[in-house]
Amino acid sequence: MAVFNYIGRNAQGSQVKGALEAASSTAVAEQLTRQNIIPISIELGKEKAETATSANVDIGELLGFNNVALDDLIVLCRQMYALMRSGVPILRAIHGLAESTTSSKLKGVLSDVATQLEGGYALSSALNQHPKVFSSLFVSIVHVGENTGQLDGSFLKLATYFEREQETRKRIKSALRYPSFVITAIVVAIVILNIFVVPTFANMFSKLGADLPLATRILINSSEFFLAYWPHMLVATIGLIFGLRYYVRTPKGKYEWDKRKLKIPVVGSIIERSLLSRFTHSFAIVLKAGVPMTSGLSLVADAVDNDFVRDKILNMRQGIESGDSLLRTAMTSNLFTPLVLQMVAVGEETGRVDELLEEVGDYYEREVDYDLSTLTARIEPILLVIVAGMVLVLALGIFTPMWDMASAFQGK
Repeated sequence: MAVFNYIGRNAQGSQVKGALEAASSTAVAEQLTRQNIIPISIELGKEKAETATSANVDIGELLGFNNVALDDLIVLCRQMYALMRSGVPILRAIHGLAESTTSSKLKGVLSDVATQLEGGYALSSALNQHPKVFSSLFVSIVHVGENTGQLDGSFLKLATYFEREQETRKRIKSALRYPSFVITAIVVAIVILNIFVVPTFANMFSKLGADLPLATRILINSSEFFLAYWPHMLVATIGLIFGLRYYVRTPKGKYEWDKRKLKIPVVGSIIERSLLSRFTHSFAIVLKAGVPMTSGLSLVADAVDNDFVRDKILNMRQGIESGDSLLRTAMTSNLFTPLVLQMVAVGEETGRVDELLEEVGDYYEREVDYDLSTLTARIEPILLVIVAGMVLVLALGIFTPMWDMASAFQGK
């Protein structure tokens, strides 16, 4: 995304200046309008500065140094809810949280937010200066809470949302732990076989001068290739990993990866349902907070963190702006099952779209829970076939020539 410098006037008529990271000047104007700031001028930031900044961010993100943990955001929202509910002034609350947090990244961000609050900025405007930490959904819900006098309720909704997101991530990691361990063990076993086991048998077979079967020759050649070129293979693997991670961070690469990972066997459907659960819960939150449906779709599109699904959600927004109903746009997106579409239709008829979306989110969560509980059982046969294939190759490649030589000796 590009960085845009803007000048505008807030609700009090005072001039405000700042910089926002967005896809276009139109997106910047929408963000400013949601903050009750009338834009006067929006200009693209200097290319050199942008390039240098994005390069630094990319390196930091590749190494994982610039991220604020989800646990820290949950604690922040919970503490802000308690402080706002107790009547503590916002500035004092932010200063206190900046001093008490254990995250150095979040500490610096909160200190900067406090500085901007002292300069007259609203809390949502100050948070919006840090899009890498506070998403547009986060900022918008805080902004609605400021305008309605329910800032404590906004932070409670955000805390609930992040806790649900964290629980989903933990379940996915727990389900993938066993397959990851088995795959790692298989890779280690292949390396050990190529370095220590196969060369020993290769020397023995070469001394005997026997004719070797095809499977044995393949094992020996692969071992020799591994021993001769393992430094090159290691460098190529590391380069490939970092290259793919960098490519995935480009707009085109992220879109392609987000689209293809939904088609991954076994886990693709789980990822898709998890994204739809996040979408429906987030959409319900912004609707309950009083955000208009079209603006809410834009916010939720960024919250799903998947460019492919994001495009479909933005297409839903365009359909609603053209006069279509939420049900019709949802049907056109091809994202939802017939059961979910029926619930959306009932929500529109009864005027309880937010409540029905909560039920849809719970429905998807239950499906994700079931899929995760059976994920290991579905992956185990695949792993069993891989291990059986390794054992078969070793048996044919190593033990077959030994049996042939033993039979030859007995014949003599």
